[in-house]
This record gives sequence, C-alpha cells and structure tokens, in this order.
Amino acid sequence: MKPVSIEVIKQKNLLINWGEDTITKIDLKKLRRYCPCATCAMEREKESKTFIPLYTSDQIKVFKIFEVGNYAIGITWKDGHNTGIYEFPYLNYLAKENNSLK
Repeated sequence: MKPVSIEVIKQKNLLINWGEDTITKIDLKKLRRYCPCATCAMEREKESKTFIPLYTSDQIKVFKIFEVGNYAIGITWKDGHNTGIYEFPYLNYLAKENNSLK
C-alpha cells in the first residue's frame, strides 16, 4: 500500500494518509529510534533492555523527505543522517505499534 500523502506535523509527528480514510501518525523520536539503516540496526543490537535513547534536537528534526522508488521514503534528518530507507509496510507497522514500541 502506497501513501497518498506524508507530512511532518510541528516537527513532532509524521502524518501518513494511506487513502480510504486511513491516517496514521508516528512520533519522530520513534521514527529515528527505529531507523532501518544498517548502522542504526547494529547500534540497537548492542543496547541493553533498559537503554533509553537521548536525542539532540537536530537528530529528531526532519530536513527532507524523499521518495525511494515506488516502495519507500528516505528521510534526511537535520543532523545529516539519511541512510535509512523506510519501506511503506514498515511505516505502517511502526504506526500500528505506536504504543508498544518505545
């Protein structure tokens, strides 16, 4: 499923309109925390279960969102990080798991 539109709301949430009256939102801290790039995934594997991530304001501000093919978006964060490719099913998963993933 491809989103109809994606926008950043008040530099706090990513709002995704999936069409047919389905709109989801993802907190930008969560989006950055679960960046799918290899570097971030490796860092998450090293963390303990009690790890609480702390981000600078630049790490959770979106500078640019760009489409990757017909299957994903890329995000350039204000700190320059831009290697995560967020596939649409993954975004849908993060949105649905809004309360269980921290």
